[in-house]
Amino acid sequence: MWTYPGLSTRRQFLSGFAAIAAAAMLHRDGYSRDGKWSPPDGKPHFPPKAKSVIWLFMNGGMSHVESFDPKPMLNKYAGKTIQETPFADALDPKKLAIERLVVPDANGNLRTTLYPMQVGFRKHGQSGIEVTDWFPHIARQIDRIAVIRSMWTTDSNHGAQTQFHSGRHLNDGFFPNLGAWVHYGLASLNDNLPQYISFGNREYWNKRDGHYLGPAHDAVPLRVDPNNPLDFSVPERPVSPQARSLGIDLLKKLSTHRTAESPEDSALSARIASYELAFRMQRSVPEAVDFSKETEETKRLYGLDLPHCREFGMQMLAARRLVERGVRFIQVQHGAGGAGGWDAHGGLKANHQANALAVDQPVGALLEDLHRRGLLDETIVIFATEFGRTPGSQGSDGRDHHIFGFSVWMAGGGIKGGVVHGATDEIGFHAVENRHYVTDVHATILKLLGLDSRRLEIPGRKRLEIDHGKPIDEIIA
Repeated sequence: MWTYPGLSTRRQFLSGFAAIAAAAMLHRDGYSRDGKWSPPDGKPHFPPKAKSVIWLFMNGGMSHVESFDPKPMLNKYAGKTIQETPFADALDPKKLAIERLVVPDANGNLRTTLYPMQVGFRKHGQSGIEVTDWFPHIARQIDRIAVIRSMWTTDSNHGAQTQFHSGRHLNDGFFPNLGAWVHYGLASLNDNLPQYISFGNREYWNKRDGHYLGPAHDAVPLRVDPNNPLDFSVPERPVSPQARSLGIDLLKKLSTHRTAESPEDSALSARIASYELAFRMQRSVPEAVDFSKETEETKRLYGLDLPHCREFGMQMLAARRLVERGVRFIQVQHGAGGAGGWDAHGGLKANHQANALAVDQPVGALLEDLHRRGLLDETIVIFATEFGRTPGSQGSDGRDHHIFGFSVWMAGGGIKGGVVHGATDEIGFHAVENRHYVTDVHATILKLLGLDSRRLEIPGRKRLEIDHGKPIDEIIA
């Protein structure tokens, strides 16, 4: 009997690459585990403005006041408590009572002694949007970006990572994240590649992206390594193309014989097709993360020649190559592990300066490269984090978690460029203008992809109104 080298048992094989392909094929052909037809037909509910999403997430809580919402009042009143400034009403208990909030921050403190900005800032582009000096490459793209400065959430600890991805508090139990809903609702753009991909580790939020939608809607974890991009994607021992073809041909013959015996078993047909899809993925996935044919100029653009941003730069270049080849949703985690790399309770300046240096050039390059290739118009790029950081100091040189107001930005398919939407108060404490809960970001992305979240609901799994969110129409072109 022909066996796949290095995978001696059916369990090993099915637990690896073929299982991913099987799940993708069964979903695409509309079969759930019990063989019943699943509700989505893979078509958008209305004409979309975008095809794909690149979701960039800064784990740990990036400071909004040292990135995309600079606050000079923090410098003016540095060292004073909020009660000693004209902004004392920021501590009004009514303003602090956001939704299900239990404590002001992860440590039960308000951190009221104002801490000065640790970096300068300036206006950029024709739009004149202010960005701090830690993000010069992203700032050069600001006229293609919509900055949302009025986000808020309720989880004051790093379970907020779960909340940002799924819209639900960690204590509510687990729910599908946005990438899973997109995968559930839309058909494949390329049958040779997974449609929902994740780069980078994840810690605090659950790795089962699909949850009650099923494992077919979990992200496929990839590495930027053409020799081993995914577990079980390449044989443990060398196999010639001729040997692979012989094995596939034999499987086709056996499958044809089995199908003839059970002509009405459509689920079986889908499973057979999944093995063919697995074979195609084994060829296409390594090629997608192989940069050997990229120009040296492109590699330098992403910073692959610079040690401080090489790793993230490779992920950004891979993301461009994947959307170019028809992948729907690419999720990239930066600083994942423990509480998250951006979690600067102390040494904020050194922490954020290093993290910004690692991501700024690659992200700026991604926007520029997508634009050059005509892909930005059909690709949504989002740059997000679970919450901001307090205007007040923690210890001598850090900031605590801050959920009352923070920033994210979006660019690309259907998004207006060079705009700022929403605002926090003068010290960056509260979102005070056009406030948005995290699911408003989800609703905006779904609308641009042509999806209505209410039409994706599953019987018996009724969602809350806040789960659906409201599209931020002001930033949609």
